[in-house]
Amino acid sequence: MSKLLAYVMDGHAVQIRPAPLERDWMDATDQRFAYRCLPLNIANAHGWELLCPSAFSAQWSGLDAKEAVQVEPDVGTHAPALGHFGRGVLTFHVPCLFRTDPGFDLFVTGPINRPKDAIAPLSAIVETDWSPYTFTMNWQFTRPNTKIRFEQGEPYCHLFPVERGALERVEPEVSLLSKAPDIEREHKLWSEARNTFNADLQRPGSDATQQRWQKGYFRGLEPSGRETQAEHRSRLRLKDFQTKDEAGPREVRDTPAGD
Repeated sequence: MSKLLAYVMDGHAVQIRPAPLERDWMDATDQRFAYRCLPLNIANAHGWELLCPSAFSAQWSGLDAKEAVQVEPDVGTHAPALGHFGRGVLTFHVPCLFRTDPGFDLFVTGPINRPKDAIAPLSAIVETDWSPYTFTMNWQFTRPNTKIRFEQGEPYCHLFPVERGALERVEPEVSLLSKAPDIEREHKLWSEARNTFNADLQRPGSDATQQRWQKGYFRGLEPSGRETQAEHRSRLRLKDFQTKDEAGPREVRDTPAGD
């Protein structure tokens, strides 16, 4: 069991939740087709989201100065972001200090699979097992003279722990698929089955039209029908941050979709 602690600065509050798998654009796909992609679902829910405390609009003039980013809070509110670094960067100051277990960093990025027009999130890795410093969440405007908007409660940051040095222990190799006959055999079965299935989708009343999509990967089945011996996940169920005292982070719950 590992820990992820969020120490909130006195006088501030933070809204943080397990990232839900739902996305508006996925809901809008035909028959919610996008949710059939299990790797996409897992990535959506792979971590926690920080939510915008108040709504605001922002625009970048295209110049380098930090003043070139103009932020307009909604009436009666304070904007949680500003132009701080220049060159079209919009900066959120995260009002808490995160702590991970020894040897773990925090991967900090934008909301995963939530595209936003005219602005893109930047990513960072922070050594949160020792650092007494807070960090910022930054977004880069991709087009000048275009007004963007963050709504209250909209995710602006996505984060999750990663083991430091894990990538450096990986030994990458390239080989021919034919050198792994068992894997090659399963791949050929899958490829042939997919071609047949896609062809049958064009025939009204076929088994393929009844099934609508092949569920082998979703169910953890190899093309030959055997269950994979590897650990298979079809859903992530992350825990909420629990409030330890009045100054701590507020718990924000989210109901996962049933798809």
